[in-house]
Amino acid sequence: MQLISDACGGLRLRISRLRENENLENAPSAVLKHLGKLKRPYLTAVEEKLLSVIEREYGIID
Repeated sequence: MQLISDACGGLRLRISRLRENENLENAPSAVLKHLGKLKRPYLTAVEEKLLSVIEREYGIID
């Protein structure tokens, strides 16, 4: 159960970091909104790729 909680917390942290960016465009914002509403503690491979691309584009990760 702790693993699920940690996974959800990590996802929420990643999303909140991006949402703090004042230059966030509408399309990435919509993706983040969808990911934030997921009722499961993991991302599919495609969802993870989308989130990673957004993070790289906005300088959250290298």
